[in-house]
Formats: sequence, structure tokens, C-alpha cells
Amino acid sequence: MNAAAVRAPSIMALSIPVAMGYVPLGMVFGFLLVQAGAVWWVPPLASLLVFAGAAQFMAIPLLGLGAPVEGIVLTTAIVNIRHVFYGLSLLDKLPVSRLARAYLVWVLTDENYSVITTLPKNASSRQMVGVAMLNHAWWVLGALIGAAVGVRASTTLVGIDFSLAALFAVLAVEQWRASQRVLPIITAVVAYALALLVVPAQALLLSMGLSLLVGIASARQQPSKVTP
Repeated sequence: MNAAAVRAPSIMALSIPVAMGYVPLGMVFGFLLVQAGAVWWVPPLASLLVFAGAAQFMAIPLLGLGAPVEGIVLTTAIVNIRHVFYGLSLLDKLPVSRLARAYLVWVLTDENYSVITTLPKNASSRQMVGVAMLNHAWWVLGALIGAAVGVRASTTLVGIDFSLAALFAVLAVEQWRASQRVLPIITAVVAYALALLVVPAQALLLSMGLSLLVGIASARQQPSKVTP
């Protein structure tokens, strides 16, 4: 039996939870961008070339207000600064091939990072790239469908953005099942609760910083493995 045929179902199974969030969210993005005045092909093209999730949504009102490119770039960098730490934590796991490594770095969204980190240590480069490409395709497909609907519709979409919260809940459960560590979940909940009490307007950003500090401190306390 062909090895690729054996791996394909596992890649699809890993990607299905992401698809359930990416397709409707991509539809919302495509719909909103077309409603803001973009032509139908801009949302799928932006999703193909940018693939930044929250940053794409953030760019819609900024573009509508005529914000300068420098401001959009700076805001995007602030929103996606966490991806730098994603990449650093995966340095030993990324493929050897420069092309595959560059692609994974480019499409390292929250969801792709979550899925890749749950793969076993012996996962092949083809599996990592395959699931990332499939997730990317779901987002582009959603943006295309949303753009097609937005060209003809004049109504607004309400409530479908909840799929993002549902998607992150599923990914958090999968992370816990893979690592069997409850500390990250407790850290995230406590950090957000504290941040919400201190600075409600910036609770998410502060809680991410607190969680990062706890993660660094926890990693330093873990005994290092000594090779015989």
C-alpha cells in the first residue's frame, strides 16, 4: 500500500477541527472585506498571500479608514508578535528542507502551531507540511465563499464569529490530551483573570505576557536530560 495513502487520512483527521473554524471565519472575512468595497478576488488572494487570521480582520477597518501602510504594518507586527515565540519553540521540529521550513514559518498560525505541536516526534515533514497546507486551503476556501456571498448579499452576519472561540476550545483540549499537562491551562485562566481585573482593555495582551513568563520559568525549573 502506498505510504502517502496511509498518511492522508491522519492529515485530514487533524485538519477537520481547524476546517470547522477556518471555513466559517474565512467566510466572515471575505464577506466583510467585500462589503467594505473590495472586489471579489481580493479576500481569497489576501488569504493566500497573507494568511494572518486576526490581523486580516483588523486590517478591514484600517483600510476602510485609509490608514497609512506603516501603521497597518506596525499594528500587524504587534498583534502577531507571539508567532516569533511559536517559531522559536519549533526550531528542532521544523523540516530540514529550506522550502518546507520557509512555508511552515510563513503559515504558522495559532491553529497550525497547535496541530503541529500535537504530532508525534517521528512525524514526517510531509505530514507537517500537508496539514499546514490543508488548513491554509480551508481559510482560502472560506474567504472565497464569503466573497461570493458578499457580492450579492446586503445583510450582515451576526454570531458566526463564535466559531473562533469554539475552535480554540477544541485546540486547547487537543493540546491537553497530547501533553497531559494541566499547568498551561491553569496559567492561562489565572493570567487572564488577573489581567481582566488590572487592565480590562488590554487583558488579552497582558495575560499572554504573564503566561509567557510562567512558561519560561517552568521550563527553567525542569531538570535537563543528561546523555550517558
